[in-house]
Amino acid sequence: MKTLLLVFILLLPFTAPAQSKKILAEKLGYPKDAKLLIIHADDAGVSHSVNAAIIAAYEKKAISSAAIMVPCPWFPEIAAYAKAHPELDWGIHITLTAEWKNYKWGGVSSSNEISSLLDKDGYLYASLEEFKKHAKPEEVRKEIRAQIRKAMAAGIKLSHLDTHMGSVYASPELVEIYQQVGKEFHLPVLVPMNMIQIMAPQMLPYIDTVNNVIVDQFITAYKAAPADQWHVYYDQALDRLKPGLNEIIFHLAYDNDEMQAVTIEHPDFGAAWRQNDFNYVTSDAFKTLLEKKGFRVITWKEILTSL
Repeated sequence: MKTLLLVFILLLPFTAPAQSKKILAEKLGYPKDAKLLIIHADDAGVSHSVNAAIIAAYEKKAISSAAIMVPCPWFPEIAAYAKAHPELDWGIHITLTAEWKNYKWGGVSSSNEISSLLDKDGYLYASLEEFKKHAKPEEVRKEIRAQIRKAMAAGIKLSHLDTHMGSVYASPELVEIYQQVGKEFHLPVLVPMNMIQIMAPQMLPYIDTVNNVIVDQFITAYKAAPADQWHVYYDQALDRLKPGLNEIIFHLAYDNDEMQAVTIEHPDFGAAWRQNDFNYVTSDAFKTLLEKKGFRVITWKEILTSL
């Protein structure tokens, strides 16, 4: 794998209202100054390799949450597992883009109902720029609803909504739709406040900080590192977390032929990247660090139950 410098995501200090932070921790049975942490796996349903790694991570008790990409080809496999394991935490990873070179998908809705979301070949657009340029808000709303309903029809007990590639933060209209749909289905939506402050500060006025569950600090990596240094970014980011609600995101898969083909010419979030994430999150060192730092590992399901 090509070696790149690790990029450290700036953890800007976001302070949620003290009362709301206290209420969440104490509702979950923890002290008001607890460091709550959701350990999350993205992209379930993309491939068999991703599904297998997420299932293994759950069975090793290495993660506490995962989110499913409903339009993707391997959705039926993860849906069957999720239905059989309702005790686990399953969200919808709202999917409005299809970024891989040779591995594509369309939407769940009929193509004539969401034509603004599809390219000339009938696939979801590959980039956020193309999506933002063409997407009509009401067609986005229709597709998000369709993805949720398909997951529910498959027997999946849902805990929350989040967003693939941050697409719902592309415009104020989409931010509002995202929050409205969450309320419609009685599901909390991921609001990664520190990331929004960095990458889309113009969307801050459209975030309902009173009625949403705000994630104070959100950790995800954006650049690769040598395998033997993979832990450095995550260890240091976790070390800086403060009391409140925190979430760390991993992209899990095995570095095998299938995943190499899916992610061809895309080393970032590629097969080797995902194997390194899997190795880290299932390691004894990660478990020891969480214990040392006193994190209280929680789920979106617990948050949903507390609302």
